[in-house]
Amino acid sequence: MNATELSRARSSGFPQLQWRACLSRSTRKPRGWIGWICGWLILVSGVIPPACGAAAEGSWKPAQGPLQTRWTAGVTPETAHREYPRPQLVRKDWVNLNGLWEFARLPKEAAKPESLPGQILVPFPVESALSGVMEPVSENEQIWYRRTFRIPESWSGRRVLVHFGAVDWESRIFVNGLEMGEHRGGYDAFSLDISEALKPSGDQELVVAAWDPTDSGTQPRGKQVRNPRGIWYTPTSGIWQTVWLEPVADVSIESLKLVPDVDAGTLRVTVRVRGVGVGLGIQATARDAGRAVSRASGGVNQAIELSIGDARLWSPDSPFLYDLDVVLTREGRPIDEVQSYFGMRDIEVASDDQGVRRLYLNGRALFQLGPLDQGFWPDGLYTAPSDEALRYDIEVTKRLGFNMARKHVKIEPDRWYYWCDRLGLLVWQDMPSGDRYIGSRDPDIDRSPESSKQFELELKRLIEGRGNHPCIVMWVPFNEGWGQYDTARITDWVKAYDPSRLVNNTSGWADRGVGDVNDIHAYPGPSAPPREAGRAGVLGEFGGLGLPLTGHTWQAEKNWGYRSFTSSADLTEAYEGLLRKLRPLTGQSGLAAAVYTQTTDVEIEVNGLMTYDREIIKMEEERVRAVNKAMYLPPPPPPVIRQLLDTSEKEGAAWRYTIRPPGMGWFLAGFDDSEWETGLGGFGTSGTPGSVVRFILGIVPRSRRVR
Repeated sequence: MNATELSRARSSGFPQLQWRACLSRSTRKPRGWIGWICGWLILVSGVIPPACGAAAEGSWKPAQGPLQTRWTAGVTPETAHREYPRPQLVRKDWVNLNGLWEFARLPKEAAKPESLPGQILVPFPVESALSGVMEPVSENEQIWYRRTFRIPESWSGRRVLVHFGAVDWESRIFVNGLEMGEHRGGYDAFSLDISEALKPSGDQELVVAAWDPTDSGTQPRGKQVRNPRGIWYTPTSGIWQTVWLEPVADVSIESLKLVPDVDAGTLRVTVRVRGVGVGLGIQATARDAGRAVSRASGGVNQAIELSIGDARLWSPDSPFLYDLDVVLTREGRPIDEVQSYFGMRDIEVASDDQGVRRLYLNGRALFQLGPLDQGFWPDGLYTAPSDEALRYDIEVTKRLGFNMARKHVKIEPDRWYYWCDRLGLLVWQDMPSGDRYIGSRDPDIDRSPESSKQFELELKRLIEGRGNHPCIVMWVPFNEGWGQYDTARITDWVKAYDPSRLVNNTSGWADRGVGDVNDIHAYPGPSAPPREAGRAGVLGEFGGLGLPLTGHTWQAEKNWGYRSFTSSADLTEAYEGLLRKLRPLTGQSGLAAAVYTQTTDVEIEVNGLMTYDREIIKMEEERVRAVNKAMYLPPPPPPVIRQLLDTSEKEGAAWRYTIRPPGMGWFLAGFDDSEWETGLGGFGTSGTPGSVVRFILGIVPRSRRVR
């Protein structure tokens, strides 16, 4: 296995030290001949088959939810998200702590309990069927989790970190009775060094307390509400991403910042370290299929430039990824090493040869078309049932001919973006919304200092935590006025913090004239915003065509879509009609991108390309792919307009008109209109679109040009 294959394998979850599944929960000793075989497998390969842990975890089954997916049956305590969770910073040694934990819901003010009577399958949220609990959590309750683990003997002498992919929303972590730290933020990963709390040997205890106010608080929470209805969905509380352990040196690599520069032919690598030391240095190597293409060295916390000559560029049609090895040295000797990857691509707004502002990827105008992707699952809510399921959504999106997805007011686990990187899907990334909402004509809200501070902290963590993924090309701080405040300042800050990407100040409704694009919403649409000299025009949401399919809906009746159809054929025809109207808007109107609502049905919404359980693609694939692919052709030429008569755009032209029923053949040449009245055009009503109306009536009069 070469270096590239090893890096890819690690990113896919190999090797995984899942030895704990073969051990008794009470004694952590091998169980009979099954335990002996498991131990032998560990010794030989470091990997064990999931079946070895079945007896140890006892009986478990998911709760009976309204709807399952094809992956539900494959979820067990031994299989729950076993993949390496951080594919852009990979180390070989780690222990996955997903599985059955002890669990309880207690009053928020209750003290740390001595024991927890229930059980829950981590990393699925409490409200989900796959957690095995599927119960609502009040803002007046706190969730408690507990499990034990052992530290491998091979980790002796190293620091031990516990990592949490995400816990919604406020969490406190205890190890062997000692409180190690707390975290606020429902979408970002965090880590704690628990070395000082560990016992020399034997079982170690990990306890997590989590509190989630959902929509009773002002924190970022997206579409989660305590009372799901309409476009608002069942909340996710507590642990909802992978929990895992990792050994590191006393000084170790904490994070990477990777910034490609296609024009300069370089990758800038900045390495942040955990711990303090002298004589520290960084060695970075970029590889193409295992072959080193560039090497560079430098110090920690400073940009190191790798020269990537004749770079193979990343795009949806050719999602090429380079491998990256990063070594931390002390006095020239390696003390830590991680594997990563990167893509060389750039994104900008530029003018075409007609002066129209468009989205340019790698120096070429590319129309971006994709679905609104909300990332909800009927069995796991915020947490996909498996890594295969995460990948499936992206594969179907690509298969249908889309090149982009807008991740809507949710941040996914790292592996979702990993698959977008690997498979080639552009991403517009929303910041999850929170606090109060405003109407389309309202001014920005005034957030409290606490609310704004938390929003900006989590926005910064989003950019830092997902900013290395080449798939992400646009940040969207606000959606439709949800929690929108200080728009110009927030937009400018995001652009300054990450100048390598575009910024959409708000998707729909409350545009403030800043950022890289003017984004409107139109249902069913389509429509295009007015052309501007500085920004590109995009359609951030349109469509929403609904089709409920019996047996595949969250509830049997009263499902909802912007427009409803009764068959796949009718739905497909309606979609084709929308896209045929969309294509001309890419010409003179300058429309640069469009987002169709949506990837899947979500709870009572039935306007997905797929059913909520992902069992059925609701439209005819070939026809959808064909009409989507046509959107990537060069924009149609502007229409040729010949003026046959003087218009009333600048000066009213004389017309004869009548508001009484005209005689037969009034529209034919030679008709006697001498008894009609005379007036200046144009005619119409106050709602006549695009016209200059001088003669306004309750009805449009019959009229003939005076010759």
